Amino acid sequence: MTRQLIYTGVMMLLAVCTQRVAAQQELTLHNAEGKAMKVALRKALPVSADRVRYTGFKQETLILKAGSIRREGAKPLTCDIMLERDVPIKLRDGVTIYADVFRPTDGKPCPAILAWSPYGKEVGGQMLDDVPMRAGVPMNATSGLEKFEGPDPAYWVAHGYAIVNVDKRGAYMSEGNLLYWGHEDALDGCDVIEWIASRDWCTGKVGMSGNSWLTVSQWFIAAEKPKHLTAIAPWEGFCDHYRESGTRGGIPMPEFPEMIAETFSSAHGMLEDQPRMIVEKPFMCDYWEDKAARVENIDIPAYVVASYTNSVHTHGTFAGYRRMASKEKWLRVHDTQEWFDYYTPENVEDLRKFFDHYLKGIDNGWEKTPKVRLSVLNPGGKDIVGRPENEFPLARTEYHKLYLSATDSTLNDVLPKNTACNTYVSTSADNQITYRYRMDKPTEITGYMKLHLWVSAPDNDDMDLAVRVEKLSKDGKPLPDMTGNVIAATGMMRVSMRQTDPSKSTEAEPYYPFTTEQKLKPGEIVPVEIEIWPMGLLFDKGEILQLTVGAYQPAKADIPFGSAHITIPKEGYTYMPGQKVEMMTIGGNATECADKNEVVKSPATHNSGRHCIYTGGKYDSYLYVPVIPAKNK
Repeated sequence: MTRQLIYTGVMMLLAVCTQRVAAQQELTLHNAEGKAMKVALRKALPVSADRVRYTGFKQETLILKAGSIRREGAKPLTCDIMLERDVPIKLRDGVTIYADVFRPTDGKPCPAILAWSPYGKEVGGQMLDDVPMRAGVPMNATSGLEKFEGPDPAYWVAHGYAIVNVDKRGAYMSEGNLLYWGHEDALDGCDVIEWIASRDWCTGKVGMSGNSWLTVSQWFIAAEKPKHLTAIAPWEGFCDHYRESGTRGGIPMPEFPEMIAETFSSAHGMLEDQPRMIVEKPFMCDYWEDKAARVENIDIPAYVVASYTNSVHTHGTFAGYRRMASKEKWLRVHDTQEWFDYYTPENVEDLRKFFDHYLKGIDNGWEKTPKVRLSVLNPGGKDIVGRPENEFPLARTEYHKLYLSATDSTLNDVLPKNTACNTYVSTSADNQITYRYRMDKPTEITGYMKLHLWVSAPDNDDMDLAVRVEKLSKDGKPLPDMTGNVIAATGMMRVSMRQTDPSKSTEAEPYYPFTTEQKLKPGEIVPVEIEIWPMGLLFDKGEILQLTVGAYQPAKADIPFGSAHITIPKEGYTYMPGQKVEMMTIGGNATECADKNEVVKSPATHNSGRHCIYTGGKYDSYLYVPVIPAKNK
């Protein structure tokens, strides 16, 4: 009896302790309607970790001299710059965050550009140096003063702008818990914009710029309509985390978010555990709705940059451009890579023309810029770059159905009369089927594709599918780009999540609510509509369009963020080339993790046994393609 009482008491104590730990691992956030949401938390790396490359907290004001450099090989400053380091900014709830402010030394009020992310105010846990060949961006393309994926202060200050690089809530020495996107994070951004506009060095006009996280932040912050946010420049970034990154096609994909989460540092708080939320909340809910930016609210001028080849950003960038309410909005679609494009000098000049027009009021003819400047990719040939258009998708698009034929693995202009079936084993090495269409004339396919497919899973109640559309040479060979990658438009779908919303779907673009699942019954053959992300491809006569349908497999995300050693001055921030100053080297570790027990692994796929694809007759499986006729002369 005594042992039983002791045992019961111990178990009750453990339960209380467990509840306390659990309570510490959760945060309550609120969406735009004020509804409370419980959010999982995890540890972040300490600022002392090698991987996060923290340069230290120091509140000081410096004049960075023209000709000086931040690091060896970086671009020298072309003018004197006033730098205010670790400037405190108090948010609406009393939390203090810190920013570095770079601005001209002439004392005249100037417009400001805000760069918003948790990556560090300059050197940080993610840098181009960690990426092979710096993604093609030369070391001397920037000064090294820039936040990762953000505007270079040396360039912009020289042209009369202030750059504000923020450690957002919870990042590095900023107080609070480190949040992803959503309503509350966006309100933090609004607070900072209004703080910037109130400074005596600011004209009251604030813009935002940057790539990836810095773009996603722009969708969310601009949707809250801060009074002094005057113009934005989203340069590739999704606007719906669930549909475009975390759970694309209804398949939980925590791999990329997990890789990013492991790089974050916080001295005072914890990290919103979004990878865990991806796995534990696989259906659309209040939490995920809060991670979809309300881009329809955005009505300020915007310069949007997109590409077809980003596995995380492509769909959301085009969607943000299309859905925003701004009448003054421009889209440029490039044909390279997001970081390379962002720091290419002529593109920086183009962005300055946009900001000069809206933040400085300069009459420079920006409004005459074509509303859409389109690239169309031509693997094995020469791309079209910067073709002027009036809209996207193109109004002159002619949609064609290419019907799958299982009997000969082809795509056809007419529906095969006879029904047939292709089968592969989803867990085998050869777990895909290809179908080909040879072009009988030069053809451009640009826009949104859809795959209408009849499928079954005789050995299981679900399927995870991945599809690709790519261009092959006339002799059926792949056409890789300069980096060895094959350019492809992609789509993914968990068949049990196939339900569409007819009120939001179009013939070319299915829309999925992702609120319920429909498991397959034994022997059931069902149609699915698989969204394929935007693409622009040119085909010559005789070249081949290849469709691949196969079993989805998680892809490991393994960019070695934190691996590069970065050497900078210990004091003074910049130095003159050749000057002997005391230096410090930080970084060199891409494997540190705050807590290995909190690492989120990819859940098992819903693939088991055979996958069957049905074509012909009553099984009208087809690829819906956007063919672009030449413009009328």
